[in-house]
Amino acid sequence: MTQNPALQARAVNAWHGNRQVLHAVDVDVAAAGWTCIVGPNGAGKTTLLKVLAGLMPHQGEVSLFNRALTDYPARERAQQLVWLSQHDVAADDVSVYDLVMLGRLPHQHGWGGASAHDHAVVEQCLHTLTLSEWRERQLGSLSGGERQRVLLARALAVQAPVLLMDEPIANVDVPHLVDWLAMVRAMTAQGQTVVSVLHDLNLALRADRVVVMQHGKVLMQAPANDPALRECLQAVFDHRLEFHRVQDQWIALPR
Repeated sequence: MTQNPALQARAVNAWHGNRQVLHAVDVDVAAAGWTCIVGPNGAGKTTLLKVLAGLMPHQGEVSLFNRALTDYPARERAQQLVWLSQHDVAADDVSVYDLVMLGRLPHQHGWGGASAHDHAVVEQCLHTLTLSEWRERQLGSLSGGERQRVLLARALAVQAPVLLMDEPIANVDVPHLVDWLAMVRAMTAQGQTVVSVLHDLNLALRADRVVVMQHGKVLMQAPANDPALRECLQAVFDHRLEFHRVQDQWIALPR
């Protein structure tokens, strides 16, 4: 059990139609750290992330900062926890600036509109993700990877203490992947909690903790440098991986 968890799931079961996709899942997500969920296709990674975000019906308990997620009013939950998916959609004719400003909605009240602070937060998010020059561009003019960066900026604009991301760097080029990694490290250093689903094991092994899933079950939760974690990954990927230590970082290569 993780001390001081930001998120917890206990005995969680979930279904897609008549097919059960999560089986009695227990997960502890440490606060102020980066947890990455990995596993083969169909393991239930995205489903678990949706359950943690309160976006999917399930059996069992999910808590956020030791309080049942269902006890949070909608606005308060939106301020505390933000979800980002590679499949998030937005109108093609919305500008980059206006889309990022949508991240401030949970903090706005009535018809007052955006405050000076809201605008300052949006400017900072655009700067962090090197999007400032795109502020007037419409979303429809961007590539898939560029859109993903704008959607990430919208998520950052919420300034929630917990950020859940499903394949957040899909189609993102290598320089901006490096920027994303630096951003995650900066967020956790400031006390925020990041949970991501990633297919890239080499990136996942840079996380603080890794959750390994297979067949809708959590097989292991461990620090990324735990030798037992690499053994578990070998097993779930049918021993088709080999691990090498390169400059104090473990990397996975196909065998």
